[in-house]
Amino acid sequence: MVRFASCSKIVRDHLSTRPSVKDIVRPGETISSSHLSKRPGGKGANQAVAVAKAGGAVSLFGAIGEDEVSVKDNIADFGVDVQGIEITQEPTGRAIIQLTQGGENSIILFKGANYAALASPTTDSLEPFTHMLLQNEIPFETTLEYLRLSKHAKRPITTTFNPSPMPTPAQISGEIRWDCIDWLVVNEGEARELLAAFTDAPAEITHLTLTTDEPLPKTLADKLQPYLGLLSQFASSQLFKYINVVCTLGALGVLAHLPFVKNGCVLFEPAAKVDVVVDTTGAGDCWTGYLVAGLMRIDESHSRATKSVDEELSVEEARVLLRECNRAAALCVAKNGAMESFPDRPTVIFK
Repeated sequence: MVRFASCSKIVRDHLSTRPSVKDIVRPGETISSSHLSKRPGGKGANQAVAVAKAGGAVSLFGAIGEDEVSVKDNIADFGVDVQGIEITQEPTGRAIIQLTQGGENSIILFKGANYAALASPTTDSLEPFTHMLLQNEIPFETTLEYLRLSKHAKRPITTTFNPSPMPTPAQISGEIRWDCIDWLVVNEGEARELLAAFTDAPAEITHLTLTTDEPLPKTLADKLQPYLGLLSQFASSQLFKYINVVCTLGALGVLAHLPFVKNGCVLFEPAAKVDVVVDTTGAGDCWTGYLVAGLMRIDESHSRATKSVDEELSVEEARVLLRECNRAAALCVAKNGAMESFPDRPTVIFK
């Protein structure tokens, strides 16, 4: 069975919003908010819920404090297996979120129980899983151990890494096991930070070109050139050249260098139309969860057809998957909240 494990934090999101505020609070400024709400969240929890909403079987590993035990039930209600969530004496992690009228947000994290000492993963504990999604919101050493074990399991696990919050330059350049990562999901800023951590530029740059059925409009092609340059740097690096790198570009769409798609390809998929942006909180988590759920679904179909999950994705499978992720994220930002705004897959497909 194709099954996914998310190893990350669970927080109680405190969402403060004042619709009349034009910008996020500035240094030295005091503002009032018009509304305060509490919702379960955290990148790992959000992404696990997104996988479940997209039809995937998912288990979440993490920790919460005794102060928020109900959060575990909240997450389970979305269809996530929460047996891997431990209760600790540390207070539950918090995310303080400012939300503007235009849907932009600013987030401050409190680690809390996310950094509590938990049972170490083992190859046996990971045996049921085929896919794993990691972020950077739990102890860094734990993330490294999950990555290492994923490739030493009896059946290698497909790993997806969403490096948020961003690791330090020293961790990026000297500690992360990039050879254990199959899929890297970043936004533009994260992509630039990753590349900036390496002081030695590639001796030769591989200049990527888009895989398209027909030429893009010149205006759009010009807009994409800087981002193609970013992906070209990843493709030229010995550390990243064999990783599927997906760069989300907000309202523009998503650009991906996919060396493990048949014959390799570089795909651009424009963002799905959004009538009104209400809240961007969790949109990236929704997108990433749909990506992993789609990879699980494709692997399962390959397994049924060929008895192997090692068959490469086709260009068309990859393109359809990116398009579905964009649609899911577009539906997400049209509603308030994170988990509760994630659409189920039938809505994404048929709406």
